[in-house]
Amino acid sequence: MKQYAVKLRAARRRLTARYPKIAAAIKWISLFSAAFGGTYGFITGATSEEARYNPHDFAIGVSLLFAIACVTIVALNMRLRWMKKTMRTIVLRSEAMSDRNWELKEAEERARSLFETQGDLVVLRGADGNISFANDAYCALAGAPRENLVGTAFAFDIIAQGEIAISADGTRIYDQKIASLTGPRWIAWREGLIRRDAGHPAEWQSVGRDVTDRAETERALEDARDQAHAASRAKSRFLAMASHEIRTPLNGILGMSNLLLDTPLTQEQTTYVNAVKSSGDALLSLIEELLDYSKIEAGRIDLAQQPFSLTAMIEDITELLAPRAHAKGIEIACAIDERLPALVSGDAARLRQVLLNLAGNAIKFTSQGGVALIAEPGIWQGEIRFLVRDTGMGIAPEAQERIFHEFEQADEYTARDYGGTGLGLSISDRIVKRMGGRIVLDSSVGHGSTFEVLIPLNGATGDAIEQAQPEQWPDLTGQSIMIVTAQPVEASLIEKRLARWGAQVCVVSDIAVAKALLPERSWYALLIDGSYGDEAHGLASAAVGRAHHRIVMLTPAMRHDTRMIAGPGFSGYLVKPLRAASLAARLSLEPQTDTPAITNETEAPPIAGAAIPASSGLSILVAEDNEINALLMRSLLTKLGHRAVIAVNGQQALDSWLMAATAGTPYDAVLMDVQMPLLNGVETAKRIRATEAGQHARRTPILALTANALVEDRYACFEAGMDGFLVKPLDRDKLATALAGISVASNVAA
Repeated sequence: MKQYAVKLRAARRRLTARYPKIAAAIKWISLFSAAFGGTYGFITGATSEEARYNPHDFAIGVSLLFAIACVTIVALNMRLRWMKKTMRTIVLRSEAMSDRNWELKEAEERARSLFETQGDLVVLRGADGNISFANDAYCALAGAPRENLVGTAFAFDIIAQGEIAISADGTRIYDQKIASLTGPRWIAWREGLIRRDAGHPAEWQSVGRDVTDRAETERALEDARDQAHAASRAKSRFLAMASHEIRTPLNGILGMSNLLLDTPLTQEQTTYVNAVKSSGDALLSLIEELLDYSKIEAGRIDLAQQPFSLTAMIEDITELLAPRAHAKGIEIACAIDERLPALVSGDAARLRQVLLNLAGNAIKFTSQGGVALIAEPGIWQGEIRFLVRDTGMGIAPEAQERIFHEFEQADEYTARDYGGTGLGLSISDRIVKRMGGRIVLDSSVGHGSTFEVLIPLNGATGDAIEQAQPEQWPDLTGQSIMIVTAQPVEASLIEKRLARWGAQVCVVSDIAVAKALLPERSWYALLIDGSYGDEAHGLASAAVGRAHHRIVMLTPAMRHDTRMIAGPGFSGYLVKPLRAASLAARLSLEPQTDTPAITNETEAPPIAGAAIPASSGLSILVAEDNEINALLMRSLLTKLGHRAVIAVNGQQALDSWLMAATAGTPYDAVLMDVQMPLLNGVETAKRIRATEAGQHARRTPILALTANALVEDRYACFEAGMDGFLVKPLDRDKLATALAGISVASNVAA
């Protein structure tokens, strides 16, 4: 029965939906009939004889029916109004929803149009890898319409695949070279998971951009960079080879010049030989500058971090340049502030190169007065300030920036009058910048120049600082010291140093004034410039009994002037430029009031290149293919008291070493030229070390004789088992020092 009722209601709904007017007419007829029938029945029943008609009750009943009808009509009217209001609200909402739906459709169409028509490739794939959507750009590159691609697993042929990078949001990014109808193309892909519709699985979206032009440009730049690096390496190798080929004959020129100067020569011959040696030194300096510039330009300059003493380095530089300065009749002096750490960590060789260049230039362009090299704390923590001051010609303001450029000098007459390539300051500036510092120039024409080098150098730490001996400076508080010299540069620096030690310093430039000041007080020390000659002797003699220390200051050229050193009145001497330690040591000696014999000669090192006694001479194998250099080596070693055996190539050197070792008279050392015929020096050294290892023989010291200045060439020598380097052109002092070290080691081993 229930099923029939459901079916009946369903049939009624269908009929009402199909024939709405007929259904409404039936509904209203039924309502009218029911209302009419009910009313008629009520009136008839109320007025019948059996009903005992009562007009009063009848009126009440009719009124009740009328009231119910009115209430019903009012209620229906109110409901109708509410329904109309609700309908209006629904209509407004429907219109808003319609507008929103239209906007969404429009946005969807725009998005779809954007995906389909934009230049980037867009493709969506399902979990099975089949394409669900591809835009016009993808279809055009694939050469197929969208209908043929959707639902397939189409993919481009891959020619090259780049590295895949994954971003923080999981997007995969990579470049891919693909084959297309228009030829190979580079595409930059970005891939990630997206969900287009709720309730549907996520899809893999790939967006690609054609970057063929960019990729080709990048690869062209990479090729150009590689070619530039190759050209730079080739240039460096060429310069190294040219340097080697130039250094080899230059070694003979400078070496033979030094040997010739040791022989009896006339004044004219000495002048000619000095001219040859000076030209050779200038050529060597040019080679060094070109090699340094090439390394810096190629970015191959490496900085070491080793502890070193600032005081020792600056005083060594000053002493090295002193002969050149004194030969021009000018002064050179240095001062190191005691507040600086005893040891600092940095590249001493590069810093030495910079200061040597600046101080050397100062000497070159100064004709009177002098040059001062000063080290003191900088403005910032850990910064050291180096000052190179001169009293030379000065530099015009318009040229002060230009001189730091390559191959530039102050004016067109500088190179003609003073020589040089214009590379020194450029190299120094680049080295200082590489060290994290800067160079500042303060100069004016006719008033000299001051180069200020500011470099961050921290104090050394660890074992180096623990092993370093602290400097012991004398306490000169209340002591009176007179400096007698006409040279103001070094006098001012000595005055400042003595004042920091507590002394009361008086600087005098006239001997007569100095003699007049002697009786005024008791002097602790007199420092007298030796350039006064006999007047200096007279002042020293007059100071006996009035000054405890009477010290003469000598130039290096006057060091061996026995008349000056052993003259009456002097209690000691110091060689200019003065070392702080030597000055402190001399002033710390016991006071003397008479004229003793000078037995403690401070700063009197042995003469460079002095011959070693034959009894301590070494047996040395020299592997050198150049005839002149071989002759030079034989002469130098003979003058130094050693015995030399010459081999003209690597194979001959190896055979000679093997024969000597087999005979029980091994060589004490081997001086090995690196570039030789038949067997080069590196390979020869390797074979010697291999033979020693196989026979458990004593290790023979091997020093490389090389004109190669590149770091990799030196590393190759070390890897071959060599123990050190002697760079051509050969320096006699360095050769003597190296062989002296080998001699000491041999005696200890014996």
